[in-house]
Amino acid sequence: MDLNFTEILDWSRSKKRATVILLDIFLAFFSMWLAFTLRLDALHLPTGIDWAAYIISPMLAVPVFTKFGLYRAIFRYTGMAAILATSKAVGVYGLALAPCIWTLFYWEGLPRSLIVLQPLIFLLLVSASRALGWQWLQGMNKYPGSGLLIYGAGVAGAQTAAALVGAQQYVLVGFIDDDPAKHGRTINGVPVFPLAKVERVVEENSISDILLALPSASRQRRNQIIGQLQALPVRIRSLPGLADLASGRVSVDDFRDLDIEDLLGRESVPADIEAEARAFSLSGCVVLVTGAGGSIGGELCRQISLSKPSKLLLVDHSEFALYRIHQELSNSNLQKGGEIKILPLLANVCNFERMDAICRIHKPSVVYHAAAYKHVPLVEANASEGVTNNVLGTLNMAHAAINSKVERFVLISTDKAVRPTNVMGASKRVAEMVLQSIADTGGHPFHELTKNQPVVAAKRCNTCFSMVRFGNVLGSSGSVVPLFRHQISEGGPITVTHPEVTRYFMTISEAVQLVLHAGAMAEGGDLFVLDMGQPVKILDLAARMIALSGRTIRNAARPTGDIAITFTGLRPGEKLFEELLIGENPLPTQHPRIIRAREDFMKWPALRQHLQELLNAARDGNLEIMKDALCTLVPGYAHEGV
Repeated sequence: MDLNFTEILDWSRSKKRATVILLDIFLAFFSMWLAFTLRLDALHLPTGIDWAAYIISPMLAVPVFTKFGLYRAIFRYTGMAAILATSKAVGVYGLALAPCIWTLFYWEGLPRSLIVLQPLIFLLLVSASRALGWQWLQGMNKYPGSGLLIYGAGVAGAQTAAALVGAQQYVLVGFIDDDPAKHGRTINGVPVFPLAKVERVVEENSISDILLALPSASRQRRNQIIGQLQALPVRIRSLPGLADLASGRVSVDDFRDLDIEDLLGRESVPADIEAEARAFSLSGCVVLVTGAGGSIGGELCRQISLSKPSKLLLVDHSEFALYRIHQELSNSNLQKGGEIKILPLLANVCNFERMDAICRIHKPSVVYHAAAYKHVPLVEANASEGVTNNVLGTLNMAHAAINSKVERFVLISTDKAVRPTNVMGASKRVAEMVLQSIADTGGHPFHELTKNQPVVAAKRCNTCFSMVRFGNVLGSSGSVVPLFRHQISEGGPITVTHPEVTRYFMTISEAVQLVLHAGAMAEGGDLFVLDMGQPVKILDLAARMIALSGRTIRNAARPTGDIAITFTGLRPGEKLFEELLIGENPLPTQHPRIIRAREDFMKWPALRQHLQELLNAARDGNLEIMKDALCTLVPGYAHEGV
C-alpha cells in the first residue's frame, strides 16, 4: 500500500509517536542481534539467557529516549540538535545497559564486548532512521512553483536557509552573491550563482521569490540590486531580524515586503534620532503632542521618547488611535525601566477649555501640533470641519501654549499650503499665518473669536513659534503605498488619478527627524521647509511596486500582464504638481536638508477680522462665505463655488 505524504502528516500525534517507538524497539532488537553476530562471527540464533539481553535493550531504550524528549520532536524537522540529543540519549542508555550485561557475563557468560558494540550499532541505526525519515519527508514535500533564491551567501543567508528547513512554502534553489570566490560553491549542498546567471536560474526553476539577506548593505547598494532584479518575474522580499530568525521565533510567513526606503529609490536622511532629540533639550521636559495617534504624531512620540522626557502627553480625538500608540509606547517604556510618564489624553483641539486645562495642569515646555485633517478629498467634502479643526485648533493650541508659558511650539504643516487649490491646503496656510502673525506681534493678541469679545490687551510672551512644511510621507495612513499594496494583493487594478501627477515623498522617520531638528533651530516665527529631494511620479511608483511584487503591468502592449493601472481623474482640489515654497530667495540653515522660507503674511489686526468671518462661516456651515474668506486670507487660492 502506498503511503500518502499528506495522510501521514494528518496522523494523530499519538499515532506518530507510537510508530516511532515501535521502530526504536525493532532497532534495539536488531542492533543486539547484529552485535552478537559480529562478536561471534556467525549468524546468531538467540537461546536461553541470550533473550534477556534482547529484552533488556528496548526496556531501557524507550524510557531513556522518552526522558530526553526524542518522541516530542517533530520528525520531519530533524536537524543537528536532534542528532545531538539522540547521541546523549544513547550514551545514557549504554551506561544503563553496561551493568546488566556485566552481571549476565559473570553469571551466564554473555560476551562483555556487547557493552560497547551494541550501543554503538544502536546509535548508528537510530540516527540513520531519523536522517532517512527526514530525507523521505523532505522529498515528499516538494511544491512546484515555490522556488526561492536568497541574495547573499554570507552569514545572514546561511541563517535564513537554516530557517527554511522543513518549510512547505518554499524550495531553496540557490544563493546569489557578488563575490566571485563563492561562485560555483555550495552552502549545505545549495549552489551559489553569480548575478549574471540569475535570469536563467529563475526561468529554469520556477522561482517565485528572491529574498534579500543583506543586513549590512548600504541603501545605495540595495537600490542598485533591486534595480537589477526588478525586471525579473519574481517577488522581491526582505529579511526580518536575524535574531528572530536564529531563535526560530520567525517563520517564513514573516518574510516581509521591501521597506518603504526601497520603494523611495534614494538614500534617506541618516538616522541620528537621539542627537536630534538632545539638540532640542527634551531630556527631563514635559512634551505634548497633538494628533499623537496619527502617522506623524505617533512617530514624533516614538522619537521624542528616546530622549527621555519626564512626561509625554499624548493628545488625540480618536479613542482607538490613542489606545494603540499608548500601548506601544508603554510597552517600550516598560522594557527600558519605565523612566517616562506617558499619559493618554482624549481631547479635541477645537475645545479650547479642555486644551487650556491640559496645558495648565501638566505645564508642557514643548508642544508639537500635528493634529489636523489632511485628506484632500475628505476635507473638500467636509470643508467646514476641515477649517474648524485646522484653523481653530491651531488658534486654541497657540492660545493655551501662551497661557501656560510653553517654551516652544512647532506646527506640522504641508506642501499643499503652497498656492493651494483645495480647502485642506488653504486651511493649513491660514494656520501657518496665525503663528507667523502671533510671533510678529511678540505679544498675546487672542480673543474669543467665536463670541466676538474684544482683543485681550497685549502682553509679552516668550513662546517660540515655528512651522515645518513638507510633502507626502510614504507609509502613512493616507499614503498611496498601503493602498497600492492592497490593490496588488487583490489582483488590481491600481488606481492613479492622472498619468502625470507628481508628488514629493519622504519616509515618516526621516521627516520627523528633520522636524525635531528644525524646531531646535527656531528663533520665533520661522517657517521651515524640508528638502525632500526630487519629486516622484505616482505612475512610476505604482509600476515599481508591481515589478517588485513579482507581477507585470497589464496594458495594450502586454494584454496578458497581471495588474492593470487605471486612471480615475484628478479629485476635487487636487493638483498635478505640488510646491514647497511660496516666496523667493529662501535661506539656508545649518542643516543641509532644512530651508528657512521667507513668505509674506497678514498682520494680526487685519488677520483677526478675516479669521472671525472665516470661523463664523465654518460654524454656521456657510460654505460660500467661508471659501470667500479663504480666498481673501490666502493669495492664490480660488474656488469655483460650492
